[in-house]
Amino acid sequence: MERGFARSPWLVGLLLMVVLTLVAAACGGDDAGDTFLQTSDALTNSSGVQPLSYSGSDADRFVATTVPPAQVAGGGDSGGDAVSNEPPGLGPDGVDPIVFQTTDFGRDIIFTADLTVAVTDVAVAGDEATREIAALGGFLFGQRTTGAPNPVSVLTFKVAPADFAGALDRLGSIGEVRAQNVSASDVTERIVDLESRILSAEASVERLRQLLAEADAVAVVVQVETELLQRETQLETLRGQLRTLEDQVSLATIVVTLTEALSQPRIQLIVTTYPGHDGPGQSCHGEGGLNIDEGSKATVCFEILNVGDAPLTSFELTDPVLDITLEDLTAVFGESTDTIEPGDSIMLAYELVAERDLRTQTRVSASPVNQEGETLVGRTVADTATIFINAVDPGGIPGFGEGLSGSISFLANLGRILILGVGVVLPFIWLLPLLIWIFIRRRTKAAAEETTEKPEESDPDFEETETDPEEMVSDPEGSELRE
Repeated sequence: MERGFARSPWLVGLLLMVVLTLVAAACGGDDAGDTFLQTSDALTNSSGVQPLSYSGSDADRFVATTVPPAQVAGGGDSGGDAVSNEPPGLGPDGVDPIVFQTTDFGRDIIFTADLTVAVTDVAVAGDEATREIAALGGFLFGQRTTGAPNPVSVLTFKVAPADFAGALDRLGSIGEVRAQNVSASDVTERIVDLESRILSAEASVERLRQLLAEADAVAVVVQVETELLQRETQLETLRGQLRTLEDQVSLATIVVTLTEALSQPRIQLIVTTYPGHDGPGQSCHGEGGLNIDEGSKATVCFEILNVGDAPLTSFELTDPVLDITLEDLTAVFGESTDTIEPGDSIMLAYELVAERDLRTQTRVSASPVNQEGETLVGRTVADTATIFINAVDPGGIPGFGEGLSGSISFLANLGRILILGVGVVLPFIWLLPLLIWIFIRRRTKAAAEETTEKPEESDPDFEETETDPEEMVSDPEGSELRE
């Protein structure tokens, strides 16, 4: 073996070169890996941008994510502000702040949003919203406006998807955001499907046109033309659907509804009751209805709530069943009935004695005012509430007072019945003389007839002939028999 190696020195040298090459490659690979990691860390720590990471199914699609330095591992000593992991809180208007990213992921996405913004002046706010969108390169696509007493303006804007989030921020800053709905719809698959169907339809139309050019029989021409017309119609329909989707993708749609800040005044009335008198109204709230003995005491509670967005004043309360107004009630709690701010309420009470069944019909109304105290014309609000108070007969033997009261009630009712009868008969009083005259005439006629018949019965010339029975028997002829 030694002799073989000695005779082939070139082979030994070749083996040594291969070994050295492998060692150098291994060392170089470790250095390159360390260098790449160091470079990546340096980029992350200096600019806050992580290396491009693979995303999606296509090899050439990457997403760059910007990370604040304070969030990068090992970046806690960079001096930046600490970033909280807690979710963002509610905005000043009680609506979550809009956090919407329109990063281009290579997808076809339709962005839409609906906003409801309360403003002081609808017309002025509409002009301001149009200027804000125009500054971003967008435009007003549609408008619908109604005037007093409830002015509302619905504006439809179109903006580029890249300016979608900025447009929402600007529109939300012109007033108080009361509602918002933001959505994104991925229509990539629909667009790809439509494009594929359009290519197939175009190829089919082209084949039919070639067949039509080569057809020589009339029947074949008619059949091919009919089929070609159907395919062309289908092709145009597909193209129209594709254009609609592409337009929706190329321009985001924002619909903003502008309403007056004091456009929804409302009032609510709650009526309850409880047995007894305690102060009055110390036990309010009560129950929705009540069953008590006749003659027992009860207290009715009236709660007036301002559930709208405007202060209310000029209150009026009436109940024709209880025969009361606002002046007959006693305040239990609440500032006063002069002005009730949104979200506030007042409680009023009224004491009564239940002599009979009652079904209250209470109505309250008020006028809304603005922050300066000026009445909002045509905005009067009202509400009605009803409860039942059933007076139950306690039973037992009635006393002297109840008997006397019942007798008086009976006489009063009898008098009402007599008066009612007189009222019914009075229109026919003219018939009484006529009936008397008819009665007298009939009596006179009857008396006259009786006087006429008596002389005939007492006529002296009238003699009754008596027939002897023997003459009747002895009659030779036997032609007449008399009794």
